[in-house]
Amino acid sequence: MKNTTGMDRSNATIAASSDASAEVSKIGITAVGITAGVIGCWAVASMIAGAVNSGGPLDLVSSLFQAING
Repeated sequence: MKNTTGMDRSNATIAASSDASAEVSKIGITAVGITAGVIGCWAVASMIAGAVNSGGPLDLVSSLFQAING
């Protein structure tokens, strides 16, 4: 029986560093998402306020067409 010793030469290293441009991209995407969410909430609030002030959703649409047609 042969007596051989095995040498493990795998160089398993863990790189914990992150790319700076990837982090900047994540921050940018998050900022754009938050901005879009705020604008969307503002739009919904404006539509609700317009519907309340005009007397209801049907009157809002009617007023919209009257404003477009003159």
